[in-house]
Amino acid sequence: MAYRCDLGGERYRFPDLKAVLAAASPLRSGDELAGLAASSDAARVAARTILADLPLTTFLNEAVVPYEDDEVTRLIVDSHDAAAFAPVSHLTVGGFRDWLLGHEAGPAALAALAPGLTPEMVAAVSKLMRLQDLIVVARKCRVTTAFRTTIGLSGRLATRLQPNHPSDDPRGVAASVLDGLLYGAGDAVIGINPASDDVETAIALTTMLDEMRRHYEIPTQTCVLTHVTNAMTIIERGAPVDLVFQSVAGTEAANRGFGVDLALLAEATDAARSLGRGTVGDNAMYFETGQGAALSADAHHGVDQQTVEARAYAVARAFRPLLVNTVVGFIGPEYLSDGKQITRAGLEDHFCGKLLGLPMGCDVCYTNHAEADQDDMDGLMLLLGQAGCSFLITVPGSDDVMLNYQSLSFHDLLTLRTVLGVRAAPEFEAWLDRMGMTTPDGRVRSLEARHPALTRLLDHAGHAR
Repeated sequence: MAYRCDLGGERYRFPDLKAVLAAASPLRSGDELAGLAASSDAARVAARTILADLPLTTFLNEAVVPYEDDEVTRLIVDSHDAAAFAPVSHLTVGGFRDWLLGHEAGPAALAALAPGLTPEMVAAVSKLMRLQDLIVVARKCRVTTAFRTTIGLSGRLATRLQPNHPSDDPRGVAASVLDGLLYGAGDAVIGINPASDDVETAIALTTMLDEMRRHYEIPTQTCVLTHVTNAMTIIERGAPVDLVFQSVAGTEAANRGFGVDLALLAEATDAARSLGRGTVGDNAMYFETGQGAALSADAHHGVDQQTVEARAYAVARAFRPLLVNTVVGFIGPEYLSDGKQITRAGLEDHFCGKLLGLPMGCDVCYTNHAEADQDDMDGLMLLLGQAGCSFLITVPGSDDVMLNYQSLSFHDLLTLRTVLGVRAAPEFEAWLDRMGMTTPDGRVRSLEARHPALTRLLDHAGHAR
């Protein structure tokens, strides 16, 4: 179905729904690379005008990726909850934006609505929103998950402690874990991206992290971010796996590029939960996404990168994960060229994921060939903190020496918790207090005051050698 709009004496025509969605997107380099971006600012306004007047039910009747060609589309359509959708089913996309910003859309209403929303609906409404709108609505969405810590509670901001090492040296990993714990990082997960796909290396790292966790009775979860098939092999070998990780995307073809499909993810989820290692919950999956993943695999079906990214959240939602995060600037400037585009994308991704009912986090990051710097990341991390982000990723000194990109540091976590008044997950916060690393109000003590904890942790790090 074609869509038309007369604007300023010009007539704009878009051949189908996905063309309207693409043209309505804020300008970004990935859509330009794919030839999907609006031809002008005026065309972008025309597309948004059309989008604002579209009934939400349009997205139930016109698929951006054909049902018969794509299992992600089938998942979205077949799992749609009509009863949950009913309260907003009469609205247009523009009317939905107004409803979301109104008082009626409180945390309970948004939680009840989530199963009735499709990724295309939430991507569409995000395209009509300013940054402050994305923050206001996302802040109202409370999504809580649990394994050994509880993620997503109001007033809490968790972190992934990312102790990557270019040669997977356990001593280097242990040093980075020690560094992060002393700054109060790691309550979402202590998660390593291994430099190698070798199963034996993954088992060694998994075992080391679990030994450290058990030795100090740290209430957190660990994860070696290897491919899901490796994780299932590691489980079969009896290694102490907490979370199973996988990168996912918004089309069947893009997921095939990652070496997965929905059936395999279901099998992995069952394997992870069967271990029963959680103490306060059983959310045992960890998914990572990022705008540009489907386009880089030439598996986007002509859908703009933000909409196809939102479709990845439907995949994640199906498996009740503990954690989901967008690696917003990691894929590179071909898809998000500068700090402004990265900031917008991070807030869009967080908004869409939360609205769909996901425990959404973000890797606030950029590659060194993007037109971005740490000031841009400071801005985005503060905005995400205000938006109620479930967790952020932190690395030593903001510099991941294995993946060669820039993220947030453990020190940045202290800034966020001080400026925004947010605290660690409650189980982890209690452990920090027992270790003598925090004050009664949750602030991390000075290094001198943390010396006894430092001594104990260094002793165990010595054993890791």
